[in-house]
Amino acid sequence: MRITKSIRKLATVMAMLAAVMTIATGCGKKTESWAYSHEPDKETIALYDNGKAVYKGKEYKYTKDDSCITLTDKEKNEIKLRYIKDGDSMTLYEKSVYKLSSEEDHDGIVGTWIQDNGWSYVFTKDGEFSEEGIFFGHYSVDEKENCIKLMYNDPIEDAYLYYTLNDDELIIDYPWPMTAINPDN
Repeated sequence: MRITKSIRKLATVMAMLAAVMTIATGCGKKTESWAYSHEPDKETIALYDNGKAVYKGKEYKYTKDDSCITLTDKEKNEIKLRYIKDGDSMTLYEKSVYKLSSEEDHDGIVGTWIQDNGWSYVFTKDGEFSEEGIFFGHYSVDEKENCIKLMYNDPIEDAYLYYTLNDDELIIDYPWPMTAINPDN
């Protein structure tokens, strides 16, 4: 009887200590953990039940609805990540900024768009595209939804890019396939 009471007291003290440590450190329970499908063992984004997140190694506060995860850092900068979840997989859209090549004008998205790291898109008037000078195909634009559909010549699944056009800047929300990581790991 005495041992049972002692075990109950010890369990109560341990539970209280765990609660105090959680409050003191701001730790929460990880509710979602995702990795790029091409790097399934490397966590990209983790969401916690206390409203905190870790994205690419940096800490944020987050809110989430049915289509968007909004991350806010300590300086109140926001990152909005569109997503589509399907069971143990998810498509996460990450923003990339491209600048119009200096030697040309553009008509909508038609033109050569280059990122600071050298990656590029070329969209022609004839509805053809080149991605990184490696992947080629045809495209269509849904201006109402600000969406570009890429239909690759190679046996690659069609991709849907969301975009924002600001003069000589093209911001693309690029779809990255993600896989769930067991949150208990």
